[in-house]
Amino acid sequence: MENRGLLFIPDISGFTSFINQVDIDHSRMIMQELLEILINANQIGLEVSEIEGDAILFYKYGESPKLEEIYKQVEKMFSEFHRHLLSYNHLKYCQCKACVSVADLSLKIITHYGEFTGYNVKNFSKLIGKDVIVAHQLLKNDIEQHEYWLVTSSLLQDKQPAGFKEWMKWVNSSKQTETGEVPFHYTMLSQLKNEIVPDKPLQLEISNRAKVLSFTKEYDTDIITLFHATGDFNNKGRWLEGVKSVEEVGHYLPRVGMKCRCVMENEQEIIYSSSYYNYEDRIEFSETDEKKIMSTYYTLEKISDKKTRLSINLYLRKNIVILIIFYLLKKKKAGEFLKRSLQNLEVLLKDFKLPY
Repeated sequence: MENRGLLFIPDISGFTSFINQVDIDHSRMIMQELLEILINANQIGLEVSEIEGDAILFYKYGESPKLEEIYKQVEKMFSEFHRHLLSYNHLKYCQCKACVSVADLSLKIITHYGEFTGYNVKNFSKLIGKDVIVAHQLLKNDIEQHEYWLVTSSLLQDKQPAGFKEWMKWVNSSKQTETGEVPFHYTMLSQLKNEIVPDKPLQLEISNRAKVLSFTKEYDTDIITLFHATGDFNNKGRWLEGVKSVEEVGHYLPRVGMKCRCVMENEQEIIYSSSYYNYEDRIEFSETDEKKIMSTYYTLEKISDKKTRLSINLYLRKNIVILIIFYLLKKKKAGEFLKRSLQNLEVLLKDFKLPY
């Protein structure tokens, strides 16, 4: 069995301070998403040895890929990581410290070639070898910025690394370890963030719609508490009339594009997507069914620190058949459901606690 190969460690910078400052549930979900992004960006056949909190130990036995190929992998992971952060920052619902500070995270990548082997303990597989230790020791260095690619001399065969990009500037340095000095080169990757093409905006709203119902009620609570009570899919069944149960589709944090499956009391199932969100002097968000027939828009306005006005507007696709059926057969019942829902919400808020 070969015992030489590539060690590749993407490490999320800012993780320790991030975890120490923020809500543990949302920080856990954020890290889960980011680590999955890195694993899914693997394009050169790397194997995962283990996930180490804020880093992933990848490896690949055999002759090392060419440095150009390794760079393409570095670029892919770094760009996908920051594209995800950029997208989440624009689409996020939550204003907790974890979700607000996620944009401050970044990525550094350590690449090293050397000797190692694996061993199993029950269902766990781990790597062992002096070069595994060296690769981990290189994570702790004197590089001030934390968006870089580090390449040890073992990958260069006494050559200087090529530029790959015109803006790349390579710096020579070394790390003193227990087994001696390890020379390496590194280059900053920050410029790659300027080359990221953002994801296309989600087209989830009904473009041509008509308002069919509108209700407003004031609540003795702050705007953030009311937002979590109304905007969190998990709370729908606790106040929204006619909803029997709610199941999230996916494990994602609250954001535009998240989905839930509502099972109504008549056993009808409807999949809703969060279709819009805005938070400036007031909070606005909407939910649209997957067939784009109906949208519910919520507007939360702060009256005082302990009083908030909620407006709910129901829209239907502007289709003559849909509108006639609604006005003739469904409007009265839908109105009664919304009125009772607003009353249910008032009861819920008496004992409602924020998730962080």
